[in-house]
Amino acid sequence: MVHGRRLLHVIASLLVLGLSGATKKTAVKNNSGVQPAGQCGTWVKEPEGGVFTSPNYPEKYPPERECIYILEAAPKQCIDLFFDEKYSIEPSWECKFDHIEVRDGPFGFSPIIGRYCGQESPLYVRSSGRYLWIKFVADGELEAIGFSARYNFTPDPDFKDLGSPKPLPLCEFELGGPQGIVESVQINKEGKALLTEAVDCKWFIRAPPGSKIYLRFLEYEMHNSNECKRNFVAVYDGSSSVEDLKNKFCSTVANDVMLVSALGVVRMWADEGSRKSKFRILFTTFQEPPCESDTFFCHSNMCINHTLVCNGIQNCVYPWDENHCKEKRKANILDNLNNTNLAIIGVTCAIVFILLIVSVVVQIKQPRKKYIVRREDFDPTMFHEVFEPPHYELCTLRSTAPAPPGPPTPAELADLAEDLENYHRLRWSSSKCVRDHHCGSHSSSLRGSRGNLSTRGDPALPADMQSQPIRVLGGPAARRNILVMKHSYSQDDGSDDGADDELEGVPTTSHRLTRHDRDGQRFCLIGSLSRLETEYNTTRV
Repeated sequence: MVHGRRLLHVIASLLVLGLSGATKKTAVKNNSGVQPAGQCGTWVKEPEGGVFTSPNYPEKYPPERECIYILEAAPKQCIDLFFDEKYSIEPSWECKFDHIEVRDGPFGFSPIIGRYCGQESPLYVRSSGRYLWIKFVADGELEAIGFSARYNFTPDPDFKDLGSPKPLPLCEFELGGPQGIVESVQINKEGKALLTEAVDCKWFIRAPPGSKIYLRFLEYEMHNSNECKRNFVAVYDGSSSVEDLKNKFCSTVANDVMLVSALGVVRMWADEGSRKSKFRILFTTFQEPPCESDTFFCHSNMCINHTLVCNGIQNCVYPWDENHCKEKRKANILDNLNNTNLAIIGVTCAIVFILLIVSVVVQIKQPRKKYIVRREDFDPTMFHEVFEPPHYELCTLRSTAPAPPGPPTPAELADLAEDLENYHRLRWSSSKCVRDHHCGSHSSSLRGSRGNLSTRGDPALPADMQSQPIRVLGGPAARRNILVMKHSYSQDDGSDDGADDELEGVPTTSHRLTRHDRDGQRFCLIGSLSRLETEYNTTRV
């Protein structure tokens, strides 16, 4: 009986040791996983690697099965993959049916390494980074024993110059609520790591049961863009295991992510030279329709908490929650105006408008002064002839009284001779322009003897005027008077002054004449002179 109890104690001890060993073995996590879990063979994880197999290995795998195995190494490490020699998968052309597909990365669109089937096991495979994506596909016919693969983690050759990697600081955050912000600056604010240390941080976002999570990037920038080994931001849906990896961003653009579970994980990896990488994400928890009374429908299969409506932040995929939010936005100056303020503003504007109209009317009615700007060095005498042409005077013989019949008396002859002498003095004392330019050759023909004027024809007179006899105006006994329109030409000549003094008693009139008028006056002047000389000669004879 005693021996039986001792045997029971030994067996219980062995069971405890076995269970503890199994617990320790399953407690090892190397961020590798499979989808769907529990249907894709066995998986043994170790600190430096692990082993996984196809379903039912080494027996035949079941038909219509698809399994995805994702391997993830620690930062600055890569993965070596080996297939066991006991290997058999249905052969086909280009492995279109049952096959194993291996890709260099964490996703099904990562660069493909190879597709394998048949009876020969694939060769050794090494990843270029931290991930390997492996998919096993079995159709509905011709099953085989499948495969067994072993993997281990080795240092990445790209980081061999940096030596052995230092242990990473623990960096994890817990978030929850209707909304919140996930940002990289929290690492420094909460002292999770130094600026000179590499970080591998995780943010766990927990939503209420039955809810989902919507992630919208507000800011995103990778210091070493397109270098996923050095920095990236990853989003997991359901857990932080690699099989739940939803998206991974390491380029220049990051798009919004919609998670289908109540647990979301945001992960950021940045080495020592990529700590300037930054991001900022807004998370919003929501439920699917039908929406409850205390929720708001976003028109995109989202029912968010009513407290998020008109809060100045877009929580829906489209800004339905921020439309028509005038009553909740911050009041501005226009909103604070009442009827009294509007009346004061209206009266002020009316007064200003009236004053503006009055000033315009005053400016229009007010006489304007004209100002002529004259240069100091301008000599008006240089352009006197251009701007003020000479004024010619019309000379006529006009009878002041009816002449009595009979020959003129000696007194009358003396007066007539004096008038004629004054006229000739005025004529030949004029300016050179008048004698040479305006009179031309006609003046030279008049410079001869006064006695010969009666015998010579005047070329300036028309032919019919020369042929007609000269009739004495008013008779010989009448008093003759020469009415002279003075020529106002500005010259400083002594002879002109004398002529002006002699003709002070003669009435004068100044006019600006056109060229046609000046020609007519010249003919009139020459005709009057000819008639005057003819009368004088006739009387003297």
